Amino acid sequence: MQNEIKIISYRDALREALSEEMSRDPDVILMGEDLGIYGGGFGVTAGLLEKFGPSRVLDTPISESAFVGTAIGAAATGMRPVVELMFSDFMSVCWDQIMNEAAKMHYMYAGSLRVPLVIRTAAGGGTGAASQHSQSLEAMYCHVPGLKVVVPSTPGDAKGLLKSAVRDNNPVIFLEQKLLYNTKGPVPEGEYTIPLGKAEIRRKGSDVTLISYGRMVQMCLNVAEWLALDGISAEVLDLRTLSPLDTDAINASVCRTGRAVVVHESVQFGGFGGEIVSSIMEGEAFGYLRSPVKRVGGRFCPIPCSPEMERNVFPTPRRIEAAVLECFRK
Repeated sequence: MQNEIKIISYRDALREALSEEMSRDPDVILMGEDLGIYGGGFGVTAGLLEKFGPSRVLDTPISESAFVGTAIGAAATGMRPVVELMFSDFMSVCWDQIMNEAAKMHYMYAGSLRVPLVIRTAAGGGTGAASQHSQSLEAMYCHVPGLKVVVPSTPGDAKGLLKSAVRDNNPVIFLEQKLLYNTKGPVPEGEYTIPLGKAEIRRKGSDVTLISYGRMVQMCLNVAEWLALDGISAEVLDLRTLSPLDTDAINASVCRTGRAVVVHESVQFGGFGGEIVSSIMEGEAFGYLRSPVKRVGGRFCPIPCSPEMERNVFPTPRRIEAAVLECFRK
C-alpha cells in the first residue's frame, strides 16, 4: 500500500523527519544555537522543545567547537546527536573536531567505535548574507574520508534523506541550501526513507544530461523546459548524495545522452564538479561522449552582499543554456 502524499515545505519536511526520528529512538538528541525557544536559525526545530523537552533539545553556547566536540563524544558513547550549525561557513570553527576526530574515529579504533552524528547546516547564497554566510563548501567536506555528504533538493528528499542520515552509523554532513526552505513539494505520509548514495533522474532526456544537486536542480529543470522548445531533450540527474557518489547513475545517464553539463552553486575552480567530470572521463561514459563535458559553477570570488552582484556570481539559466548549446557545436 502506497503512502498518501501531502504538499509541505522543505522546512516542514525536515522538522517532520527530526520529530519522527526522536519519537522512534530516545537516543536521538538535538544540539545547537537557538534550537529550542527560538526554533532554530531558519525555523526548522520550532515546536520540538515543547514536544521533547530540554534534555533532548539542547540550546548551546555560541561556541561551535565546544558543542560539536560534545556531540562527537555523545555519538561515540551511544547517542545519536543531530547538530545544527546556523551557517555552513561556521564549519571552519569546528573543522578540527569534524575532520580529525569524527571522520577518523571508526578507523582509528579498528571498527569497534562508531560516530552516528548528523551535522545539519544552512549552505549557499541568494539571501544577501555576504561572504562569510553564503558559501558552498561541499568539496571540502567530500575530500575527507569518513564523512558522508548529503544535499537534498526537494522536500520529499529532505525528509527521506535526513531520516536515513540519523540512522546511519557514520558522521553525515547534511547541507540545506537556504533558498530551498520555503519551497514546497510532495512528501509521502508515514514512514519512509531514501538511501544515501543513490541519485535520482528528475527528468528523462536523450540529447544531454544536466547533472546537479541542491537548489540548482530546479534551475536545470527550468532550462530543460526551454531547451525542449528548441528540440533538445535534456535529462536532469539529481545527485542527492555527494559522498558516497552514485557514479553508476552518472555514467548510465551520459551513456544514453552522449553529452553532459555539470552545474553547482559553489565556486567552479576546485569545486565538486571536477570530481563528477572525472567520474565520466574515467568511466564507461567516456566512450559515448559526443562533445567535451562542460561545467557551470560559481565565479571565483568572495560572495558580495549586493543582491545584483550576488546573482552574477552564481550560475544562471542563461549560463546553463549556453553551456548546453556549446555541447552541440561542431
